Amino acid sequence: MLLETIQSPSDLKKLKPEQLPALAAEVRAFLLETVSATGGHLGSNLGTVELSIALHYCFDSPNDKIIWDVGHQAYTHKILTGRRDQFHTQRQYKGISGFPKRSESEHDAFGVGHSSTSISAGLGMAAAASLDGKQSHSIAMIGDGSLTGGMAFEALNQAGHLKKNLIVILNDNEMSISKNVGAFSAFISRKMTGRYYRDLKKEMQGLLKHIPAFGTDILHFARRAENSLKGFLTPGSLFEALGFDYLGPLDGHNLPQLVEIFNNINELDGPLLVHVMTTKGKGYKPAEETPAKYHGVGAFDVTTGQGAAKSSVKSYTDLFGETLVQLAEEDPKIVAITAAMPEGTGLNQFSQRFPDRFFDVGIAEQHAMVFAAGLAADGFKPVTAIYSTFVQRAYDQVFHDICLQKLPVTIAMDRAGLVGDDGPTHHGVFDLSYLRHLPGITVMAPKDENELRHLLKTAIYSGLPMALRYPRGSGFGVPLDRDLKCLEIGKGEQLLDGADLTLVAIGATVYPALQAAEILRLQGIAAGVVNARFVKPLDAELILSVARQTGKIITIEENALQGGFGSAVLELLYDNNLQNVQVRRLGIPDHFIEQGSQAQLRKDVGIDAEGIASAALEFMK
Repeated sequence: MLLETIQSPSDLKKLKPEQLPALAAEVRAFLLETVSATGGHLGSNLGTVELSIALHYCFDSPNDKIIWDVGHQAYTHKILTGRRDQFHTQRQYKGISGFPKRSESEHDAFGVGHSSTSISAGLGMAAAASLDGKQSHSIAMIGDGSLTGGMAFEALNQAGHLKKNLIVILNDNEMSISKNVGAFSAFISRKMTGRYYRDLKKEMQGLLKHIPAFGTDILHFARRAENSLKGFLTPGSLFEALGFDYLGPLDGHNLPQLVEIFNNINELDGPLLVHVMTTKGKGYKPAEETPAKYHGVGAFDVTTGQGAAKSSVKSYTDLFGETLVQLAEEDPKIVAITAAMPEGTGLNQFSQRFPDRFFDVGIAEQHAMVFAAGLAADGFKPVTAIYSTFVQRAYDQVFHDICLQKLPVTIAMDRAGLVGDDGPTHHGVFDLSYLRHLPGITVMAPKDENELRHLLKTAIYSGLPMALRYPRGSGFGVPLDRDLKCLEIGKGEQLLDGADLTLVAIGATVYPALQAAEILRLQGIAAGVVNARFVKPLDAELILSVARQTGKIITIEENALQGGFGSAVLELLYDNNLQNVQVRRLGIPDHFIEQGSQAQLRKDVGIDAEGIASAALEFMK
């Protein structure tokens, strides 16, 4: 087994070029075996096996910096850089991360998890190398999906201006750019990067510059001719216009060709863009046929492609999507927007039922918010469904383009709270803190899936900027009301009376609070439970009432404690001269939470039923 001999890129370089295809086959089999057991991002990683091998075979990591965008494509990179024996722990509790992480390996040049960052980071490293006088390459690996993010084009624009030694590799795995340009273009790119061609080109340039009178004109004509040839044969005109030399498209599964090209460009100065075509799910037929299904997977059977049976209880995501369709059936002004996540946000059914009222803007969260604001300004009711962690990327747009103008946009924040295996880059544990201080916005969270449906209608028909957060995973299996109603904004509900203390919970922590109250009852402590529903505006009347009644409050949230729901309750008590009320806040502490199951992570931070009860018992002492 060749793979067993590879513990670092230096080991890889000991192989002969003709051995690399066999290594690729072993890596692909290893990925299938491991990811089928642990879950993870399968399709994109099967598509970048040869590309990753060629990169590490031809370049010198960590001296040369390889930066992976998002990190969905970096599994082979991890395997080749000393983490093969740990790979079965990826995305597991206390295991290695599913994404590149600087603290994990010197070969992880930059930590990633959100998209469209690689070119910016790579350009920064190229500029640093130039300032330090180092001879090294910065290689930014970016997928065609991430190239829809505006930040990627901002970085391309500056890179073309700075002319630093940056190589951008565009992994085009959806055939979204000129799929009918093939072998001849690859042949031209190989020849244009070869030493003979480069040396000849330099000699001809020098010769023409020294021809009196008309040598410069001939040189300009020759450059135009070269660019015209490449533009005719390749789809690289845009990148050439941004100041990049463009090569491709290349077959991303042809290892000999990739090695030849990468060895050639190893001697070139940037900026350079290499366009590589890959097949998502390469080598595993189910993933090739349905790449979206195998983008991110749980454990599954390799033979059948089938995963574990799904819970009979519907997820918050699915119920959100179904409820939005139900409301849109009755109101043609309701439109839905997502940022490259129609399946992940539950909007597939909406997109099929109302294709003209569904908009997927690509990985462009900032644009999604302003686009929604434009629709709202002209009388529509836009619902923008984006994961909580990605709404962070559009904070200024929520402030400037939605709240400041008081436009009725509903921001549906899926995956709010602890999301599990994807770890700190994907936990949505900051939205309550970064949204509640914006004037004019309402921030709310349902205690269960039935309340989610009513709060969604409340948001859409409020006529106000609204943020609705809900967790990843299944609901609690509660009965669903047939008729939807608008709830009173800023009104919570008291679920249990208690004489000793009150648990004031928000969102996914309400049911654990009820369970904790039962544990406490068996210990002789009468704990009340309040479902706050709204973080902004708070139900001041209810919270002040229970505070005066028991004199002890524990706030519970699946959000950062700094500036979150508990902080809002403290502010309310202080502003109403109730500083004598004793308060304890439970939530996410002031450090990033690593990956693990949602249940394990909630236990770790003390917001499951046992953790809440334990905190309450200590508090009562």
